[in-house]
Amino acid sequence: MFELSRRRLLRQSMWTALAVPLGGLAPRAAAGSTQVGSKESDAYQAAFKAMVAEDPNVRGFFEKGREFLYRPRQLLVADQDLQQVLKRLQELHLGGDPAARFAGVTQVHLADVDIPKLVANLRDPKSWPRQKPPAVQPHHVTVGHDNIMGNPEGPPLAALPLAPPPLTNPPEGEGVLVGVCDTGIWDGAGAFHLDWLGGSYLPEADDVDPLYRAGQLLALQGGHGTFVAGVLRQAAPGVEFDPEVALSPSGLGDEQRLVAALDRLDSQVSIINLSLGYFTQDDMAPLPLVNKMAELEQRRTVVVASAGNSATDRPCYPAAMPTVVAVAAVAPGALAPAPYSNFGGWVDACADGLRTSTYVLGSLELLGLLSIKFGGYASWAGTSFAAPHVAGRLAAMMTANRYSAVDARQDLLSQPTWRNGYGVLVG
Repeated sequence: MFELSRRRLLRQSMWTALAVPLGGLAPRAAAGSTQVGSKESDAYQAAFKAMVAEDPNVRGFFEKGREFLYRPRQLLVADQDLQQVLKRLQELHLGGDPAARFAGVTQVHLADVDIPKLVANLRDPKSWPRQKPPAVQPHHVTVGHDNIMGNPEGPPLAALPLAPPPLTNPPEGEGVLVGVCDTGIWDGAGAFHLDWLGGSYLPEADDVDPLYRAGQLLALQGGHGTFVAGVLRQAAPGVEFDPEVALSPSGLGDEQRLVAALDRLDSQVSIINLSLGYFTQDDMAPLPLVNKMAELEQRRTVVVASAGNSATDRPCYPAAMPTVVAVAAVAPGALAPAPYSNFGGWVDACADGLRTSTYVLGSLELLGLLSIKFGGYASWAGTSFAAPHVAGRLAAMMTANRYSAVDARQDLLSQPTWRNGYGVLVG
């Protein structure tokens, strides 16, 4: 086998002939509208909530306005506070088994206790007379930003194939590598979407999105990462990307998995797109991402993240972190904010959230609805798809102006605000 550098291999497309999807089926024409109806939205949300309820590794705190998802029997503790916390856990007869360490925190395994209640107790200054309370939190569960609790939007719908990308010399974004931490990439994406995705990423086995829950039946967010990659390439057709798996095809992950995906990114990545996020206990900034984002900022890597789809100004992480470009969604034509989009003073930019993009082959079945069949393209709405558009435009600014990623971010965010709580409008 020939040894090829990553950059050289990225510029070759011959590998695509080795990955013919489903016997080489060609893209099918679309069936269905690009507008999500209330039945589709209700069925999609019901499926997501049922999935969460049935998952033994996910629990929810559902007090109105304070909701978040977390891993049961796990506590995250800042490394410097670990011994202090372990001692207190012993005093409370809760045990506590230190396990994995990542991004400056230690994961402590416990018996099946009420984690949110324990965190509140450990954070309470009254529990620590003459001592500083330790930095602790639940191990939060992350979601792809199309179906977080209360999200009014719905599933992808089938769409017609995209026209080939415009021919410009050089293509916008050429020479920029963007990290895409998501559900991964369809293993047939480069061959099926040769014009849009072929040769734009290095195919690696651990980056593959499993897509399906059975046969050709798609999981709720199977193909999410492939869709996001297509939006990125539409915004900057010359950009290359490094896909990493941070979410399951059902759209769920956690902070440990997200940090691991960030750690696997190519060292040449200058922009990272995160079309995912989560709420936290008491809206506090999550410890592992505070540490990880500080590291990325020191490396002058710019992170772009979706603001979330819960129609609230409540901070959603990682988008709400100070160094992250938080992206909200606007309705088509930018005449108004998208009704599902989060907003607030922590949001930096906004873009159209309804996109048509590269997708996968398969069917999505939701209770009470006909099966939605996909021929490789889809229409989908959410801040998940506003974010990669902004990431792509930052890449385009880098090549057009010979900017660093940090310079491009500064230039973009110096533009006039479109509307309070939505930041700069990126067309």
